[in-house]
Amino acid sequence: MATVSGDGVFRFIGCSEIQEILGKQAEDERQLAELLEEVPLDSVYFHTHSYFLRTRFIERAYPNDFAEWAGEQVRDHVLAEQLCVVDPFDFPSLDALREELISMIDGHLAGMSTVPRVGFGTPFYFSRSRILEVPTGLEVRTLREFRDAISDVDVSAIYFHVFEAHLRLQRDENDFSAWIRGGLKLPELADRMQALNPYLGSLERLRSSLLNMCDDYLAKSGQAKGQAI
Repeated sequence: MATVSGDGVFRFIGCSEIQEILGKQAEDERQLAELLEEVPLDSVYFHTHSYFLRTRFIERAYPNDFAEWAGEQVRDHVLAEQLCVVDPFDFPSLDALREELISMIDGHLAGMSTVPRVGFGTPFYFSRSRILEVPTGLEVRTLREFRDAISDVDVSAIYFHVFEAHLRLQRDENDFSAWIRGGLKLPELADRMQALNPYLGSLERLRSSLLNMCDDYLAKSGQAKGQAI
């Protein structure tokens, strides 16, 4: 389903996630790296990107499942901190992201005499996911309408138009900045939205950032409520 129609209307699309347990589990960090190398890319996506869809309202100490497991279950806070700084939006593909994660774990283990493992915690269970599009019925034509829709739309739509657009849909920029650039011809605002790093915080924080950008632009442009922009 296209998010932008031929007449420049932006359609908001929400999403839901179908999860599947793969039946693979890691008891220690070596197994984590080995299994990470063989699981499908949908599993890499599940444990990094869609982590935010599952924790949409929560500011978490760890930004992905791998870091959370290392820190909470293995109690290896050094590796957890290293995995925390891996930003999926720095990588052009899930393959490249997978390679970085494996390299980071291997590098960490190379300097250790024993492999950290689960003691009283739980193993790492690999899963995968499939994202299903859910039309919201919301359509906008102006920046004011876009701003109001962002404030009300289900947060899964923000996830779809930012996270899904980046890697799984292989788009150069998120759907919001692409429409504002091409449909509304507002390159300055589009650049700001494109530069957003959604990996730093919850989806609700991302919503707030988008609203602030729209409000700033509308205020600077001297637009009264109800005017078309």
